[in-house]
Amino acid sequence: MQGGGVSGFQNAPVTRAVVLASGLLSIVFSANRRARALGLSYQDIIKNFRVWRIFASGFAFQSTPELMFGLYLLYYFRVFERQIGSNKYSVFSLFTITVSLLLAILSLVLLKDTNYISTLASGPYGLIFASFIPFFLDIPITSRFRIFGVNFSDKSFIYLAGLQLLLSSWKRSFIPGICGLIAGSLYRLNVLGVRRMKVIRALFSFYTLIIQCRLVTSFYVQWTD
Repeated sequence: MQGGGVSGFQNAPVTRAVVLASGLLSIVFSANRRARALGLSYQDIIKNFRVWRIFASGFAFQSTPELMFGLYLLYYFRVFERQIGSNKYSVFSLFTITVSLLLAILSLVLLKDTNYISTLASGPYGLIFASFIPFFLDIPITSRFRIFGVNFSDKSFIYLAGLQLLLSSWKRSFIPGICGLIAGSLYRLNVLGVRRMKVIRALFSFYTLIIQCRLVTSFYVQWTD
C-alpha cells in the first residue's frame, strides 16, 4: 500500500486535477515572483476581501520544498479516491478544503490583535492533512523494519513527509495543517451528513456555509473593532 496502488492517475481524475492545479499555480506564481504574497492574511481576506487570494492560497504552494512534499502526498493519497470513488472523493475534497480554509480564516480573526502570527502558508494543506485521518484509521501496516535500532513501518515515510510539510514554515504551516486535521475529523464524523452528499448538493451546502461564515466573521470584526 506504500506506493498507493496502481501507478499513475488511473481511476483518480479528481486527484489528477488537484495535483495539476496545485503544481501549475505554484509554478506560475513562483515564476512571477509572487509566491510569497500568496499567504492568507487578515488584511487581505477580512479587510479587503480578496476572493482570488482565498482560491490561490488553497492550491498554490509558496516554496519548492513545500511543493515537492505536498504533491508527493497528494499523489499518494489518490488511493482513497480509488477506494470510495471519484464522486465521494470530490465531496471529501470540497468539504475539507472549504472547512480548513474557513478555520484558517477564523484563526486569523481570533489572533488579529496578537503578535503570534499575521500570515498563514498557502497550499492544499486542508486536503492533505485531512487525508491523514483515513490514512491513520483505514490503511493497515503491512511491514515493519528497523533502521539504526529505530522501529519503522511502511507508513512511517508518509508520516515523516507530512511532518516535514507541517513544520516547513513553522507557525505559518502548522495552523493550516491542524485545520486540515480538524476538517478530516469532521468529515469522518459525518458532520451535516456530508458523507452521504453528492457533488451538486455538496457545492450548494458549502456555498451556503461560506456565506454564513462570512456574515458571522463580519459581525465579529465590527463588534471587536
